[in-house]
Amino acid sequence: MNETLSAVMKIIVFQLKEKEYAIPVSQVRSIEKVQHITRVPGTVSFVKGVINLRGVVTPIIDLRNRFGLDETVYSDSTRVIIAALEEMEVGLIVDAANDVIDIPTDSIEPPPEIVGVLEAEYINGVVKIDKRLLILLELKKVLDEDDVLKATKGIEG
Repeated sequence: MNETLSAVMKIIVFQLKEKEYAIPVSQVRSIEKVQHITRVPGTVSFVKGVINLRGVVTPIIDLRNRFGLDETVYSDSTRVIIAALEEMEVGLIVDAANDVIDIPTDSIEPPPEIVGVLEAEYINGVVKIDKRLLILLELKKVLDEDDVLKATKGIEG
């Protein structure tokens, strides 16, 4: 019996338009329903504002806006994924948070060339599972130091 143990990564799958994206569960604090977002003047367009989540002021990023997709009206399935990267916590508005699955890390492929140019820089790789194509996001790039940190620094003041 020659079984090789492949490393497994637990990911949260979410939807934007008709594509499925994923981020590692290790970077996710919680998944919330959309609540009142307080706008913050002078921030970049994809930073929708802030929410007070259990006493923590958390900046909210609309991922559709971030990726240059059409904005949409929030629905019952719209969710805010509270993600943490180093010292920063942000909320990511997504169309729906679908499920949590385990993927073998060796199944992650480099992003294909056909992906939209704007979102390509935010992609860590893609995973094909059954008939699904999951796009793994690189949170560090999505929460790009300059754009988002400037916005969040003003908030945390």
